[in-house]
Amino acid sequence: MAHYQHSSAIVDEGAQIGDDSRVWHFVHVCGGARIGKGVSLGQNVFVGNRVVIGDRCKVQNNVSVYDNVTLEEGVFCGPSMVFTNVYNPRSLIERKDEYRDTLVKRGATLGANCTIVCGVTVGEYAFVGAGAVVTQDVPAYALMVGVPARQIGWMSEYGEQLDLPLSGAGEALCAHTGRRYVLRDGRVGREEVAA
Repeated sequence: MAHYQHSSAIVDEGAQIGDDSRVWHFVHVCGGARIGKGVSLGQNVFVGNRVVIGDRCKVQNNVSVYDNVTLEEGVFCGPSMVFTNVYNPRSLIERKDEYRDTLVKRGATLGANCTIVCGVTVGEYAFVGAGAVVTQDVPAYALMVGVPARQIGWMSEYGEQLDLPLSGAGEALCAHTGRRYVLRDGRVGREEVAA
């Protein structure tokens, strides 16, 4: 099955959009963009040429995904959140050769109105709260809030806060799924259950 495209959307020639994706009102997808399967691009979304959006991502209304941004599978971009791609922009100085890569890893959530400053990596299943400004790399499963963003906790893959300290060691269960998460050496991971 092909993707759905609203009549007001513009998809430039050459853009790749996977099956079952939905391109809603007033979206513009540039010709070099690569978009996976089952993706939703909300109203008034812009997708640049050098952008990769993985399968099953949700990009909510009024988000611009600029060149050099990569979203892995299952990333959620909340309404009106912001990506940048130049660290120190000036209108009178051309800096297109200075774009910095931004990588948002699998399953991460970027809350409404947050800003991701270019050149950072947001780890798997990290959760950036609404309005936060991310200026440095974010660990996997980290819960980030504030301006500038700082870590205040850890999140499960389901999107529930885990009862873990910020540092040291510990274990916690996701209240919703019962999956076990382990904190060790400043990193959280989900413990795989042996079959």
